[in-house]
Amino acid sequence: MKLAFHFLEATPNDLELIITLMREYYEYDRLQFDEAAARGALQQLLQEPAFGRVWLLEVDHAIAGYFALCLGFSLEYHGRDAFVDEIYIREAYRGQGLGNRALQFLETECRALGVQALHLEVERANTNAQEVYRKNGFVDHDRYLMTKSLSTS
Repeated sequence: MKLAFHFLEATPNDLELIITLMREYYEYDRLQFDEAAARGALQQLLQEPAFGRVWLLEVDHAIAGYFALCLGFSLEYHGRDAFVDEIYIREAYRGQGLGNRALQFLETECRALGVQALHLEVERANTNAQEVYRKNGFVDHDRYLMTKSLSTS
C-alpha cells in the first residue's frame, strides 16, 4: 500500500506541535531536552528564513515527524552550506522509505536555496539511520565533529 504523504513547511503556529515532536525525538536519541531553550531556538528558526526551515511530515492526514534545515556558509564547500539539524520520524512510520523521501526533498530545497553542501550528524549507535544516509549519498569523513557550547545558561 502506497502512503499518502506531504511535506508541510512549518510556521510559528506549529511551535507547540514541533516541541512535542522534539521531546519525542530527544527521548528516542537519549538527548537532554531543555524545553525553554528549545522553544526559544525554534521560535527564531520559524520566524527567520535566513536561519533555515522546518517541515512537518504528514502521512494519511497524521503528523509522522519533522525535520529542520539550518543554513550556514563554508569556505571549504565554496559557499552556502546547510545542516540537517534534526530529522525525526515517529516509530510507527519508520522503515517505509519516508526518511529517504525527506532527504531527497531536502536536497531539492537546498539546490533551490543555492546550497553547495548538505551535512548531518547521526548517533554512532543508530546504524539504521547511517545506512539510509549513505544510500542517499552522504559520506563519512575521517574527522570528528567537535562542539563547544557558548551559551550563557
